[in-house]
Amino acid sequence: MDALDWLRNSWYQLDTYMRTGGIVMWPLAAVSLAMWLLIVERTLFIRRLHRRPIGFHEAWEHVRDGRLPDAKTSGGAVALLVSRFIPAQSGNRRLDRFILDETVMRLNHSLTDHLDAIGVLAAVAPLLGLLGTVTGMITTFDVLAVFGTGNAKAMAGGISEALITTETGLLVAIPGLYMKGFLDRRARNLGKRITAAGLYLQRRL
Repeated sequence: MDALDWLRNSWYQLDTYMRTGGIVMWPLAAVSLAMWLLIVERTLFIRRLHRRPIGFHEAWEHVRDGRLPDAKTSGGAVALLVSRFIPAQSGNRRLDRFILDETVMRLNHSLTDHLDAIGVLAAVAPLLGLLGTVTGMITTFDVLAVFGTGNAKAMAGGISEALITTETGLLVAIPGLYMKGFLDRRARNLGKRITAAGLYLQRRL
């Protein structure tokens, strides 16, 4: 089987799966896509802040000299703090301390951007799966009311819809909640380092 045949077969299986799950599968697909786009964006952002970190003393040297860190050789959360603080400096030490505090708070806040949205989307997915379960059972009972137990194929369609949506909702939610917790921990660790760097720089200003 070549790549084209594999793609066709995979697309056919996906289309069959979506159709079997009923109309609720489309909102589930949209929730999954939005959630994973946010997860990828946050993962790349947080990963970038862990690369080539600079120390607190080096950060102070940059601030003292008014020299922005070189993006090619210096990275990490502390370098980002310095690169945002230096252009905002006023030249007044007391005012600069307030500016540094605000820069630290804004940067810490940016670390958690979209994490709540990821959690909400992960929590919504099983609820949509439950909605699909309800609609699938309604379909099954409608078939029973019209045909009794004589139309096994139609009954199986309703039961399949109920089970597939539940399964899909859980498949979306479980990795989403795991990634939310993982990114939360990484963001908290970065936030602690940024806060510590801010306190170090404040003592030097």
